[in-house]
Amino acid sequence: MYQCVLMASVVAAAQLSLGPICYAQEQIDIVAFFQQARSTSRDGLARKTKAVDVRASKLGEIIVTVIKGEGKETQSPPAKGGDKVVRNRCPETGNEEILVSALNFAKRYEGTTGAADADGWLPYRPRGVQMRIVLVTAQDGEFSFMAPWGEKMVARPGDAIVQDLKNPKDTYRVQKFAFACTYEILRQPRP
Repeated sequence: MYQCVLMASVVAAAQLSLGPICYAQEQIDIVAFFQQARSTSRDGLARKTKAVDVRASKLGEIIVTVIKGEGKETQSPPAKGGDKVVRNRCPETGNEEILVSALNFAKRYEGTTGAADADGWLPYRPRGVQMRIVLVTAQDGEFSFMAPWGEKMVARPGDAIVQDLKNPKDTYRVQKFAFACTYEILRQPRP
């Protein structure tokens, strides 16, 4: 996978196009990445602990997760019946929203813990499900992988890659500030 940047220079009031300059962004097998990390004790355990806001999704709704300062992180598939939109309470990342399937929502959240706000968002708390984690290092660099919902995700140094203990294919990126805001590390991974 290559990303291209169009470079241009202004020379004597005339624009000279230098054409696209391309660089590779490695796309990896994220399950194999996790297996390798486990074999060298780079994996740890964490659980989501911070309360979230939740609303029912609309059938067919697509949620674009936007991280403040980064832009689009990922895009969900169309929502199915019973799916929920979960909004993190992290101002530093823009209180990003994600679509959570009905099955995963029931496993990972409980509530409600209070009344709905004026926009219909209800407070829920995470069940504290333990997840395997690997923290992306500078040595790992930036890479991309396919999320379980079929969307490419980009991981950067400092981010956490989170994996369901019971379903290794359920592996996704949590941006570093979102991870620090919403998760508690139970077993620190080795660098």
